Amino acid sequence: MNYWLFKSEPFKFSFDDLKKKGKAGTQWDGVRNYAARNNMKAMKVGDLGFFYHSNEGLNIVGIAEVCALAHPDTTTDDPRWECVDVRAVKDMPNPPTLAQIKANAKLADMALVRLGRLSVQPVTPAEWKEVCRMGGLETAG
Repeated sequence: MNYWLFKSEPFKFSFDDLKKKGKAGTQWDGVRNYAARNNMKAMKVGDLGFFYHSNEGLNIVGIAEVCALAHPDTTTDDPRWECVDVRAVKDMPNPPTLAQIKANAKLADMALVRLGRLSVQPVTPAEWKEVCRMGGLETAG
């Protein structure tokens, strides 16, 4: 299994919005960055990702699961853009803030710290475990 981070502005699409989509989930559409798109193309069904609220909150509020492999993004006719489908798994009991993540030496190399603007990012297993610990989760799946 691989781990990821999905960023969304909560006024556009929040973790609560994802939870409302239910078990079927929804496509993670609208991504127009090649690195983020390539990250989605590398995803497998069952991979887990942190759901990060950007601009407002600046914290990891939940865990999502990839529920469909990369496919054409239906919000564009441009065949270069693909997306995966994701569904909500669970809320983060104590959502770690960006400031807390940046202050944690174990997370100094995390993409969220180094590549702040990238909307879909890889997360290492060690980073996953540490962020889950910070957020009050012993197990994330």
